[in-house]
Amino acid sequence: MKIKQSHLIMLAGLGLVVFTLSLLSDVLLPFVLAFVLAYWLDPLADRLEALGMRRVFATAFITLCFTVVLGLALAFGAPLLVEQISALIKVLPGYTESFQNWLEAQQVGGLAGDFIASLNDGLSVGLRSLAQGLVLSGLSVIGVLGVFVITPIVTIYMLNDWDRMVAAIDRLLPHEQATLIRALAGQIDEILSGFLRGQALVCLALAVIYSVGLALVGLQGALVLGVLAGLVSFVPYVGATFGIVTAVILALGQFGLNYTIGLQLAAVFMVGQFVEGNFLTPRLVGERVRLHPVWIIFALLAMGQLFGFLGLLLAVPVAAVLGVLVRYAASVYTRDYVDIGQDKTDG
Repeated sequence: MKIKQSHLIMLAGLGLVVFTLSLLSDVLLPFVLAFVLAYWLDPLADRLEALGMRRVFATAFITLCFTVVLGLALAFGAPLLVEQISALIKVLPGYTESFQNWLEAQQVGGLAGDFIASLNDGLSVGLRSLAQGLVLSGLSVIGVLGVFVITPIVTIYMLNDWDRMVAAIDRLLPHEQATLIRALAGQIDEILSGFLRGQALVCLALAVIYSVGLALVGLQGALVLGVLAGLVSFVPYVGATFGIVTAVILALGQFGLNYTIGLQLAAVFMVGQFVEGNFLTPRLVGERVRLHPVWIIFALLAMGQLFGFLGLLLAVPVAAVLGVLVRYAASVYTRDYVDIGQDKTDG
């Protein structure tokens, strides 16, 4: 197959984009974050515009509401998370001692005791890093300027000019492949809209359900665990599994071997899974997301390793694009293979 000059230009452009991301990941972070926010909020702006509101006023209204909600969440949520994390750090040594005493009573020691000790050290270090990150992360002048000043400004411009940007890109498409590119872009948009918008709302709802349920049970660190379990719930079953295992470990340290507490913890996550499977996911996500959980995990790990936090933001869009392109390439290959087989048969 002869490689066209346009294909070489596209490959060179892709390589240049990857190289630029690797060099300017910190600088590009506010712009990528603004792009993600503009893409996420664009349907709402379109609805307000359809109701008769001018695009510029719809953009200003959405940005103001989003900024206020985010600011309130950070102002009230972050200190509470830090407080609960600090409390967990203080009680972890006591939990570890309870575990070790229980193991000795069951005549289990050796490697199990060493594992519990190392687990305590790992959790303590991880919680301290998380608490420091919530308080100190991005307190550099560039970090604050980028996230809290540049990102909102760029988001406003992108959200206001979103339709014009899409139209401008559409005009640049080569006429021969324009229909195909639009079809593939439509599939990518369908997957991303289902994941970024629908799944984000699902994770937020699960975080609230888990946090409130664990708090009602009386588990220390309920908000921290509920938020973490909700955030990782974009991978099916991973959030609930992580949450129930961690909750049982913390409950054993706090309450001891209490079957009533264990059943209550299980009920919290069962309710969350029931609500997600029967109400949240069918209504907010539907069947649009065709990203396998293993593919999502690999994309997050790979992009995070290559580009840091910027890679985490780009992981799902990149996975969606590659997934659509791979499915299209497989369909073309299968069709060509069938055509070749038919030609040989006819010959």
